[in-house]
Amino acid sequence: MAKTGTTTKGLRSAIERSGYYPALVAEAVEAAVGGEPVASYLVHQETTFDSNEVRRHVTVLVLTGNRFIVSHTDEQPADGTSPSPYATTSTESVKVSRISSVVLSRVVANPESYTPGTLPREVVLTIGWGAVSRLDLEPATCGDPNCEADHGYTGSTTADDLSLRVSEAADGPDTVRQTLAFAQALSEATAASTSAGPPQ
Repeated sequence: MAKTGTTTKGLRSAIERSGYYPALVAEAVEAAVGGEPVASYLVHQETTFDSNEVRRHVTVLVLTGNRFIVSHTDEQPADGTSPSPYATTSTESVKVSRISSVVLSRVVANPESYTPGTLPREVVLTIGWGAVSRLDLEPATCGDPNCEADHGYTGSTTADDLSLRVSEAADGPDTVRQTLAFAQALSEATAASTSAGPPQ
């Protein structure tokens, strides 16, 4: 389930509608937001299957005038550290000016007959701000298939701080639409932050 909107009251309602430990999630998110007005938000709940266990996870994204806030809450079964099930929640607050990339990948069916405004069947929102990077390395070669020299390694780094996938089949068309709306709001905020330049 994903919900998006532009008010603090709406944010609280969306968290409550998700039904996923709403008191815990709302307290953590509201503490991170503080008194700032909410420009946009997205609440996305996922259910995953781990061996024979079902686990739930909720991600809350909030955009304020100058910050991007990410909250994750996961539930865990009883284990060696806790005799009863427990949940962990974390929040991270990032200045909008620090966001280095907002990538929105869209998957559309029958692209040959695509018409503007048609909802993608799946979207993946990836946001990078430099906290986490993925490094992919492979042995470098010179192109000579008989060469046995060590040419070191070649690779690439990718900003991969947050990746959120929603699909029409699993989450419903409203969730896809809401993710597109949040991605647009975040992209516009980062563009405005960039054009404003550094503070004088």
